[in-house]
Amino acid sequence: MLSKVAVVLNEKLAMFEFGVVCEVFGLDRTGDGLPGFDFRVCGAEPGKPLRSTTPGVTVTPEYGLDELPHADLVAIPAFPFTTEHAYQPGVVDAVRAASDAGATVLTVCSGAFLAGAAGLLDGRKCTTHWRYVDTLAAEYPEATVDPDVLFVDEGNLITSAGTAAGIDACLHLVRREIGTAAANGIARRMVVPPQRDGGQRQFIEQPVPECHAAGLSDLLAWLTENLAHPHTVDELAARASMSTRTFARRFAAETGTTPVKWLTTQRVLFAKHLLEATDLPLERVADQCGFGSGALLRHHFQRQVGVAPTDYRRRFGTGN
Repeated sequence: MLSKVAVVLNEKLAMFEFGVVCEVFGLDRTGDGLPGFDFRVCGAEPGKPLRSTTPGVTVTPEYGLDELPHADLVAIPAFPFTTEHAYQPGVVDAVRAASDAGATVLTVCSGAFLAGAAGLLDGRKCTTHWRYVDTLAAEYPEATVDPDVLFVDEGNLITSAGTAAGIDACLHLVRREIGTAAANGIARRMVVPPQRDGGQRQFIEQPVPECHAAGLSDLLAWLTENLAHPHTVDELAARASMSTRTFARRFAAETGTTPVKWLTTQRVLFAKHLLEATDLPLERVADQCGFGSGALLRHHFQRQVGVAPTDYRRRFGTGN
């Protein structure tokens, strides 16, 4: 059963992520035939205002941390996670105790760091906002951090990426525990899509691997200006006046990847630009990027970006 929901707050809470949890679980929609939740906002010092990341805005938790072990769900919105910032006394222990008591823990954005501090990430898959995944992986090396997905469901632990991905994670949990009808009803009231698959990738600006030495910089600059043409490793090696074997070794050493992967990533990035800025037909985009066919473009684009080119254009095209 998903009945009692406790949100744990800390200083400098992020209002949007907190609002997401409130919107899904805190509003009374029983008049519409939707489930009701015993929703409690908790903090280390109930009745004491906590600062948010929004200047001039504070939130006062009504309940203490002793509510957490009795909750079915403990939701953790985003807080700062820098080394200078400490969680309020008892917060980490209360989250750990709630998990030990059988509560599901759901984090939004950087809330994953609190779950990590409570020892809940070790040996498990998780995610957070794409800007923080490297830091999370470094701080909790026993965790498997997925940098791309919207959310990860590990049973009694659900971690989600930044901002709107928290909506997806919350609705997913409602769907999992109560059913599709309830999740769709809440989504309809929120005017959001009822379901985005957790495996969909975050929309990350993924730079092409940089060249860390001057040896191949001229060649890479030339390649970026000639993506529409087919290229083979043998031809590129000849252009660089190297044997194929030496070229492949030098390329990997200087860029950290292979020539084929470098070209594919560069072509996908150029395709993203064309899909955002032009209304060129998909086959024409494929030609200009060097993929040669719409089918090949769709294959590589879906693999790297996580959505089809047409879906990407629908969301990010200048005509929208």
